[in-house]
Amino acid sequence: MTYWCETLLADGAAVSGVRLTVGESGRIERRDDEVAAEPGDIRLGTVLPGLANAHSHAFHRALRGRTHDDGGDFWQWRESMYAAAGTLDPELYRQLARAVFAEMLVSGYTAVGEFHYLHHRADGTPYPQPHAMELALADAAREVGIRLVLLDTSYLAGGIHRSLLPEQLRFGDGSAAGWLDRWSALRSVLETDAPGAPLVTLGAALHSLRAVPLEAMREILAGLPAELPLHIHLSEQPQENADCLAAYGVTPTAVLAGLGALDPRLSVVHATHLIDDDLALLGQAGVTVVMCPTTEADLGDGIGPARALADAGAPIALGSDQNAVVDPFLEMRGLEMGERLASGGRGRFSPAQLLLAASTHGYRSLGLGQTLLTAGDPADLVEVDAASIRTLGARPEQLVLAATATDVQRVIVAGRIVADRGRLVGSIAAAGTLDGSPAHLLRDALTALDAASYGKAIR
Repeated sequence: MTYWCETLLADGAAVSGVRLTVGESGRIERRDDEVAAEPGDIRLGTVLPGLANAHSHAFHRALRGRTHDDGGDFWQWRESMYAAAGTLDPELYRQLARAVFAEMLVSGYTAVGEFHYLHHRADGTPYPQPHAMELALADAAREVGIRLVLLDTSYLAGGIHRSLLPEQLRFGDGSAAGWLDRWSALRSVLETDAPGAPLVTLGAALHSLRAVPLEAMREILAGLPAELPLHIHLSEQPQENADCLAAYGVTPTAVLAGLGALDPRLSVVHATHLIDDDLALLGQAGVTVVMCPTTEADLGDGIGPARALADAGAPIALGSDQNAVVDPFLEMRGLEMGERLASGGRGRFSPAQLLLAASTHGYRSLGLGQTLLTAGDPADLVEVDAASIRTLGARPEQLVLAATATDVQRVIVAGRIVADRGRLVGSIAAAGTLDGSPAHLLRDALTALDAASYGKAIR
């Protein structure tokens, strides 16, 4: 299969007349620049590399538009999040995740890292079907056609030296050994279900220094494959830093350094509240920092030191986190606008650097390689309308600061068109909707979730 791009934007440069030849593996076999279209080519307009959502909690989408009128802060919002988590079962989770992944896909995300800790029933006991919640996410991703890296998360404590709260019981596995056993079994199941070049792969995560005791963290680090992508929330809230300093005498970053956890396979999420020594440690180790600008703004977390981290040597990737906003262009813009607000200067990240954060850095963070659209890369593409009311007049290289998800046209994952102008393609029957509309999927999922919540409230 061949795709001909009128304009291809990759590695910061706009190239005209690019033909991409895609093999059966879903990877680019050949790229030819400045060539004319040929009969049989699928013709695209302005094309970006596939965009990675490197940090998502799909079930948080149920809170969009429902928690904004009560004020408060992250900790107050967290109570609403726990209530939503307590309602989900495998079928409800599959419905909701399918709708959220579909929204991501039509918005331009071609891959998502799902930071997943809803492992068991609400009382903490396992489901009769092993890995029921994890397989619900995998099924949802396959149905809509998005790449999913399932970042199965260890969550063992309710705070430093504290037991899990009742509303956190479903997150836990009892011990590091319990989590490692379940993770290993899940890996075998996923590899058996989809051999070859699967859309769904397994990574790992440690929820945070608050939620994983040090000895458990040490055991997990020793028990995981060395090449595996590993993620952790880091210094999202000042309280996390204060608790860590009180318990261990050092910052969360320094704790990770002492455990030998800082290396290029690690991604830390948020990293909003850091000191200079933290910046140096993360940068020297080449740790990826996944920032989530729309969530960090929505929850009032603060503006992280993105430019300083990048200058220290830490690649910046982007995520949607709580999915109050699902738009990769707004995350890119939010990264740069936060820097402008904090510094008083424009252009702290160039458009090319923003696109790199949203594409290759995110893909590498998830263990998916790079997306520079050269031979060997995944054939993951995003076509953008360069002549909409938002983008008309923008130079191709600056489209990422003019476009929004509304401007996304065709989306291609592993060489296959999976979305076209806001509609799913090729998965309509599996998704259960006549027109491929993610809105219909989301309406049905939220209706079912609200009904389940009401039923629990009156029992």
